[in-house]
Amino acid sequence: MARRIPDAEGNRFHVGLERGQLQVEFYIPEGADPQQPHSRDECYVVIRGSGRFQMGEEVVPFNAGDFLFVPAGVEHRFLDFGDDLATWVIFYGPEGGE
Repeated sequence: MARRIPDAEGNRFHVGLERGQLQVEFYIPEGADPQQPHSRDECYVVIRGSGRFQMGEEVVPFNAGDFLFVPAGVEHRFLDFGDDLATWVIFYGPEGGE
């Protein structure tokens, strides 16, 4: 999937699976992480890379293998990551979160 990133529009993610209220994406940010709050709950499974992750006012370190949860509507982004960051993003549940 990494070879599909960026796509023709410059997107840094690729949707790998959509089924019901589940959507799984592969995400490789570059430089800065421009994410905005999402309308559904989401999880990240870090495949490779390390850095810091901001969720609301909290900032935590992350490494490959970490699992990060973000409730719907919460500001979040990856910080201080290198060129090797890659993560699965899992959106699930109803709009507005559970």
